[in-house]
Amino acid sequence: MIFKKLIIVLLFMICAFNVKAEKNLADTAKPDSAFYLKNPNYQRQIALFDTYKMKQADIVMLGNSITHGANWNQLLGRENVIEQGIPSDIVEGFYNRMEYVFRMKPKVCFIMGGINDIYAWIPNMRIMKFYKKIIEELKERNIKPIIQSTLYAGKDWPNSEDRNKQVTKLNARLKKYARENDIIFIDLNPLMSEAGYLKEDLSFDNLHLNGKGYGIWAREIEKVLRKLGM
Repeated sequence: MIFKKLIIVLLFMICAFNVKAEKNLADTAKPDSAFYLKNPNYQRQIALFDTYKMKQADIVMLGNSITHGANWNQLLGRENVIEQGIPSDIVEGFYNRMEYVFRMKPKVCFIMGGINDIYAWIPNMRIMKFYKKIIEELKERNIKPIIQSTLYAGKDWPNSEDRNKQVTKLNARLKKYARENDIIFIDLNPLMSEAGYLKEDLSFDNLHLNGKGYGIWAREIEKVLRKLGM
């Protein structure tokens, strides 16, 4: 009888541990909570953000190397856009540099991220955790957040078949969150992907966009800006 009770207690403890582990999954992707700081581009670009003379912009483009790959003022034909993409950055990194977004006192902030997280094996739950934090803080400051779908990798990018499955799952979460919270969601993948991969003619390396790819992206942004009366 005592043995049976010990077995029951042990099983209860195992179940409780598993529930706690699942609950904390979003916080256990990497042992180093400042993983984004290991990116050598991070401090380099932050130093530039501190040096730049521009004091105000109506539109902030927040992201990683894909956002960083274009001159957005030229691309959109506007003078009120600032690009704040950092190559190799993850969404937690975005969140920890939001002060640079707030300094610009923008009206809108376009966000695209997640592909670097996915390739760093960071769970979607953790990516979403920081996406939500970013959006909540933007809303608190009356800055309109615009979520843009995470782009797929091309067929010849390493491990793209496996990693693109996580991109699909992340985009489903982002789209659902946007719908439930009345946030504009720009789904670029129907325009820029085929059979679950980034189209070859829109990229020069199967991940980063070429001029044609940026042209498609820019047109979708312009549609949103017109809708917002900007």
